[in-house]
Amino acid sequence: MKKFAFFLAALLMLTAGLAGCGGNDSGSDAGQQADGGQQTEVQEPAGDDAGAPEEGGADGDTLVMGTEATFPPYEFVDADGGITGIDAEIAQAIADKLGMGLEIKDMAFESLVSAVQGGAIDFAMAGMTVNPERAESVDFSTSYATGVQVVIVAEGSEIASIDDLDGKTIGTQSGTTGDIYCTDDYGQESVRQFSNGALAVAALVNGQVDCVVIDNEPAKNFVAANPGLTILETEYAVEDYAIAVSKDNPELLNQINAALAALKEDGTLDSIINKYIPAE
Repeated sequence: MKKFAFFLAALLMLTAGLAGCGGNDSGSDAGQQADGGQQTEVQEPAGDDAGAPEEGGADGDTLVMGTEATFPPYEFVDADGGITGIDAEIAQAIADKLGMGLEIKDMAFESLVSAVQGGAIDFAMAGMTVNPERAESVDFSTSYATGVQVVIVAEGSEIASIDDLDGKTIGTQSGTTGDIYCTDDYGQESVRQFSNGALAVAALVNGQVDCVVIDNEPAKNFVAANPGLTILETEYAVEDYAIAVSKDNPELLNQINAALAALKEDGTLDSIINKYIPAE
């Protein structure tokens, strides 16, 4: 009788324990804004496994991309509030190749490298040029696009070529290669930095700077939107764009490079770029 009572008590305890495991876990909303970011876009993989995104990284179900979404046509916010552009579409194509979802975090350009280093994002795509200084902090993928730094001036400006920049006030986006080049070439006292390209161009329109040095493709968009501006024919610099990945994550770098190679081979990469930058 004692054995039966003991067995019954144990059975009741086991049943109660199992019932306690059936509670609902409350997950975080991946669509909410990240700390320090302006906007987050979440895209999940299709299929039966699509669900709430886990932490980003090569071992999770979702890759987290960092960008600065005021750099059209590489990244910008569309009419629906989502982040789109060349980099966003290539990132999505890479995630699809890897069978993963994609989350995009909008943040200051200057914070992207440190965000990659600290693990806040898995990789950065923001029309980011490969240069020795950045390569000390992060690893870069193979290049997926070529960028050209150009000079925007007001029509009728006395600045007719790169040779005329000496002694002028140059507007740049802080932390970009255009900013680095101009600071090195003309000194900090000649360069006025802005948090994004649109503000630098607005300063040019208002007469606060004499010119703006920025990538050619965003420059075309800014000039089209601001009558009275023009782009000098002389190129300031030609550079390669690539994806920044943590030096502690060589596996992800290899996966991204393999995906880029496949996207180049099947024509997807060129198709995305040509969609936003039609061949002349």
